[in-house]
Amino acid sequence: MNAMKRKKKLAEFFRTEYGKLVRYVRRFIEDAADRDAEDIVQDVIVNIFDKADVTIPIENLAAYVYRSLKNKIVDMFRKKKKSHHISLDAEIAKDSDLSLAGLLQDAHGSGESEAEKRELYARLYDAVESLNPNEQAVVIATEFEGTSFGRLSNEWKVPIGTLLARKARAIRKIKQKMTEGG
Repeated sequence: MNAMKRKKKLAEFFRTEYGKLVRYVRRFIEDAADRDAEDIVQDVIVNIFDKADVTIPIENLAAYVYRSLKNKIVDMFRKKKKSHHISLDAEIAKDSDLSLAGLLQDAHGSGESEAEKRELYARLYDAVESLNPNEQAVVIATEFEGTSFGRLSNEWKVPIGTLLARKARAIRKIKQKMTEGG
């Protein structure tokens, strides 16, 4: 069967079975939006049409399509699991032991004068400046620029755990310098 006939056969199959395919996908991703199921089916359709030119014929088209859908769903859940893991790491990083927010909030919430607050910020600046370049970069990126650990990990090609460890060390050093200086 030539490529054109295969594509016609595929098109006819997808026209008649589209609703069933979407319902099949929805069974696996009940909590997701309806649009996700259609996106998965359409993505599989496009991938199969791209492969329709291959000379090896598909023996059982329905089985092939359903297996492709199931593989796509599994891939989607794996991807979500990885991104969920990254968000958990980011939540860990927001812990008070890994944040300067507590220090700064104390300064704003206490009855300190403006001069005392400026002194606190000057000591904070000096403490950040005294860090090694890797620790300083993580603190600046996460605390002052609001960059997520996942994004930093991708951009810097450094594991999230390493970034968390650098930040934890940096925050300990900053807090130690701040208490020594005040």
